[in-house]
Amino acid sequence: MDQTKQEEDYGYGLFPERQKKRFKKGSIAEGLFTFSHKCQCMLAVTIQLSPYAKLLLDAMKSSGCQVFKDRHFSCEDCDGKVSGGFDAASSQIVLCQNNIHGQAHMTQVVTHELIHAFDHCRAQVDWFTNIRHLACSEIRAANLSGECSFTKEVSRFNFGLKQHHQECVRRRALRSILAVRNINREEATKIIDEVFDTCFNDHAPFGRIPHNNKDAKFAYRDHMNRDRYDANL
Repeated sequence: MDQTKQEEDYGYGLFPERQKKRFKKGSIAEGLFTFSHKCQCMLAVTIQLSPYAKLLLDAMKSSGCQVFKDRHFSCEDCDGKVSGGFDAASSQIVLCQNNIHGQAHMTQVVTHELIHAFDHCRAQVDWFTNIRHLACSEIRAANLSGECSFTKEVSRFNFGLKQHHQECVRRRALRSILAVRNINREEATKIIDEVFDTCFNDHAPFGRIPHNNKDAKFAYRDHMNRDRYDANL
């Protein structure tokens, strides 16, 4: 390791195709590439059917940040450590086609990254120089995406009862921060602790913590009913 601190790359090293595209977007080669085709198909299913994704997409549209599938999502090969990312510089969600192998996983990744995109839309998030802003969005994404649901935690062999959901959110937020920033575990943990309560209790745009698909369906129903009520005022 260099004697001087490694230059911060903000996680772009995990997404090599952000630097140099393997295929020109929309080319025949890209269309025939199996991973890319599978990724695009799973993305389409998530956008059409997932209550998590539908609520977030509608909330962003209502906030003036309409999302377009071809413009704001990109299926790419990534480092083996990550499944997706939000590129604030291009307002684009990267889906790691070589690391996402199932529909449920795709939905979780899309939801997680859409929460970052929603935060980017609604607030002046300083992604690159304010780690507290990054930590807050990672806490919200872990909390609201369903990735800390009881069934998912059991599948990871993580068991516990007292404040287990909060501990899962802390653990996954920490993992995300360490993946994209040159920061030690102790410093990242301290930052998470400082912003945790405020960010954990920010449930926008769901209005609740959607622990599972059923919760997300109720949240989406309430969201759409609220929009219809506001339109009639």
